[in-house]
Amino acid sequence: MSKAVVGLIAGMALGFAGYFGGFWAFLLVLVLGAVGLVAGRLMEGDLEPGDFIRHRDDHQRMRDDRRQA
Repeated sequence: MSKAVVGLIAGMALGFAGYFGGFWAFLLVLVLGAVGLVAGRLMEGDLEPGDFIRHRDDHQRMRDDRRQA
């Protein structure tokens, strides 16, 4: 299934949740969809848990690079 079709289905699901369930149902479907997306990406190997964490060393390196520029 192409990404456009998946996006269409997700948009339709959010639309139905918002129309029939109201704003809070819309938010619930949106949040659970995002959690499912991240979980699926983790299982496929596209993401790793370390991708969500920035270490202090990386932040310090960014500051040093800005000073040199």
